Amino acid sequence: MREVQLPDGRVVVHGHWGRPVLVFPSEQGSATDAESNGLVGAVGDLLSAGRVKLYCVDSFDGASWAASHLPLEERARAHERYESWIVGTVAPFISGDCGGETEIATAGCSMGAYHALNLALRHAQTFVLALCFSGNYDTASWRGWGARGMAEYFNNPVSYVPNLHGEHLDWLRSRLSVLLVCGQGQWEDTTGALESTKWMAALLRDKGIRCELDLWGHDVPHDWPSWRAQWTHHLPRFC
Repeated sequence: MREVQLPDGRVVVHGHWGRPVLVFPSEQGSATDAESNGLVGAVGDLLSAGRVKLYCVDSFDGASWAASHLPLEERARAHERYESWIVGTVAPFISGDCGGETEIATAGCSMGAYHALNLALRHAQTFVLALCFSGNYDTASWRGWGARGMAEYFNNPVSYVPNLHGEHLDWLRSRLSVLLVCGQGQWEDTTGALESTKWMAALLRDKGIRCELDLWGHDVPHDWPSWRAQWTHHLPRFC
């Protein structure tokens, strides 16, 4: 593990070689959450074998989507500043660290799943695979208030995906693959993750974007032990 301080933020890197995966924490989490909650240790064999490199970033949710005192549109604009940092600073660092331009996967749990999907949909030129665990992909459902504007619309997958069309949609179909995973146990309903995951899968499939939906059992809650098991099950398939 090594921690790299970049302008305006840090990246914690695990692994020495392999497919790069940009890992987002859950809501208001940090770049160390993947390690402290067992995701890194759960795929230690993949890291040792040089099959995958994990690039973990801090969240910006406290100043954006989780800032409930702000109207939804202002939160969306704050989120766009975070996305600009990811695209303009973190992605080039990952490419350089991997020896040149490379296609990056994204991954995340809970709100991190939203970040993983939204980033890949908006920037598939760089991020070609999104691994999403127990996400809620409707920003308007996040205790939002105030008028919804263009920033919120273009960062709300359940709003903009139905309107994808033409050459851009054809390009996305050729570039992007999505995995949506969710349990059906405790808190998957109250967080909105279960219904949102099924809804998102239907929207992507309707647009012909490659999407795999994997629903786990009613004994699988919205929590880190579930995500560790799901992560361990799926990640080896993609690296």
